[in-house]
Amino acid sequence: MSRLDPAIHTELDTRLGPVDAELTRRYPGPAPGRQPVHTVYLPADRMHPGVVREWGAAAIGVLAAHPPAPYGPELHDRVMRKLDREPIEDLRIDFEDGYGTPADEVEDAVARSAATALRKAGPLPFSGLRIKSLEGPTRRRAVRTLDIFLEALDGAPPDGFVVTLPKVSSPVQVEAMVLLCERLEAAYGLPARGLRFEVQVETPPAVLGADGTATVARMIGAAQGRCTALHYGTYDYSAAIGVAAAEQSMAHPVADFAKAVMQVVAAGTGVRLSDGSTNVLPVGSPTEVRAGWELHAALVRRSLAQGIYQGWDMHPAQLPTRYAATYGFFRDGRVAAAGRLRAYLERRSTGVLDEPATARALAGFLLRGLDCGALDPGEAGFDRAELAAL
Repeated sequence: MSRLDPAIHTELDTRLGPVDAELTRRYPGPAPGRQPVHTVYLPADRMHPGVVREWGAAAIGVLAAHPPAPYGPELHDRVMRKLDREPIEDLRIDFEDGYGTPADEVEDAVARSAATALRKAGPLPFSGLRIKSLEGPTRRRAVRTLDIFLEALDGAPPDGFVVTLPKVSSPVQVEAMVLLCERLEAAYGLPARGLRFEVQVETPPAVLGADGTATVARMIGAAQGRCTALHYGTYDYSAAIGVAAAEQSMAHPVADFAKAVMQVVAAGTGVRLSDGSTNVLPVGSPTEVRAGWELHAALVRRSLAQGIYQGWDMHPAQLPTRYAATYGFFRDGRVAAAGRLRAYLERRSTGVLDEPATARALAGFLLRGLDCGALDPGEAGFDRAELAAL
């Protein structure tokens, strides 16, 4: 017989009930559905209806001009099908650093034409625009561009549409973005909470505030469920830290620190994480192209190994290595992951003692492989429903 007074259960529930509710609210779990493996940033004045097909053709052309392909023959057909069918997964029309600061009437016209081109570009799994920041000098321009863009879309952004908010340094800026989204929804008759945005982390105060707290964690709360992702800004952040231009990289220790903080605060919140970009492009001489491919593939693979499943691409020649490195990562690990998961479920003793959390990670790995096209149905060792249930 237990000597413990049964009333302890009521006391614990009373004490911990609010904590249970707060943890459930703040950490609902991973976002459902597919995550794009990349975001292509395209200067707004280069947006036209055929841009997706153009990028795919350019990527295939670079491969033809610089044989052999920068990956093994086992990936060739899979990469070529991807470049032909869906070369861009997530397109971000850029009105910020990649575009510049033209006269207002020029940006107004480009905002209208870019939105019209997006409507005619054919189905994209994910798309959106990056406005200028909500800092004082560019605030009015940012609001005006987003307003004109939505008007040109007839107030009906496509599925998977998201707005990128750059150079965020304070949770109050995120709160202001929430207010702007609410007003735009009311103006265009959009569903409540229909506008979503992602936060770019590219300033030191966005990572750690003056009081030592993780500002980016407060930003997620300030977004009130509208923030879909945190995107690391490689070069703005590195420059602000004081890293010499020649040393700025996604693989620099200051980048790893910032992304580690972002990764910790986003875990379990449903907010996804994206790495940044490399400015070393696979262009120029054959030697330069191959060096660019080698670097890009290594950086993509490095991000994947760190648990960051998305990054930025800035040039069509980066698409082959984006997909090849991603597909190779999941194909290289599929047999071991499926075997460990099967052994765990069957309670068989092996050389690895996996726990429930690892089983979830194994299932998540295989699901990501299916979602991104690295694995065909049947190659994961389980059907999608089984993996999702885990």
